[in-house]
Amino acid sequence: MTSLDASAARNAMVDSQIRTDDVTDPALTAAIRAVPREAFVPAALAGVAYMGDSLEVAPGRFLLDPRAFAKLAQLSGLKAGERVLDVGGATGYSAAVFAKLGATVTALESDADLAAKMKAAVPAEVTVVSGSLAAGWPAAAPYDVIFLNGAVSARPDALIDQLKPGGRLVGIVTDRGVGKAHIFLKSAGGHSSRIAFDATVALLPGFESIPSFVFQ
Repeated sequence: MTSLDASAARNAMVDSQIRTDDVTDPALTAAIRAVPREAFVPAALAGVAYMGDSLEVAPGRFLLDPRAFAKLAQLSGLKAGERVLDVGGATGYSAAVFAKLGATVTALESDADLAAKMKAAVPAEVTVVSGSLAAGWPAAAPYDVIFLNGAVSARPDALIDQLKPGGRLVGIVTDRGVGKAHIFLKSAGGHSSRIAFDATVALLPGFESIPSFVFQ
């Protein structure tokens, strides 16, 4: 794919997949137009980087599909100058978009190989760290925004605790195979949440549901 072809495909993705699904934030759409998604996928997938699907970048690990990513990013309300914890960013596409928005980005990845690829691909101002996704990264807390690059099976309380008052966590919560995008809002007295839209994405490692013991 030439740079001209990629630019045209990127603009077509924004215009036909993202803006038509009520993603209208001009700063966000400009950032997505500016970041080469094909640079964050295996070479064999570069030709389909702008299709409407999630892309497997390592066994069991995916970049979110463009629609889900953009809608979650808009839901977060992330603005320039805010601190974001990007959880499970795989090869770093989401972190690169957030950096383009002017955020201070800490990108957390549990897979050492993916973390190395991410560090090589993202802008120098992104801080890439390795560790448990479910545990978050308390060392750089509190955050204005925490972004989940995949689904969780229950409310991620350990991550919500790392938000500052007024902070937001966005991600997909899956219950019995049905995924719903949630935004959790931190306040001095606790937190609140609301459901924003339907989405089906792969579970992030460490966030799988634990089967209940059944007596025989």
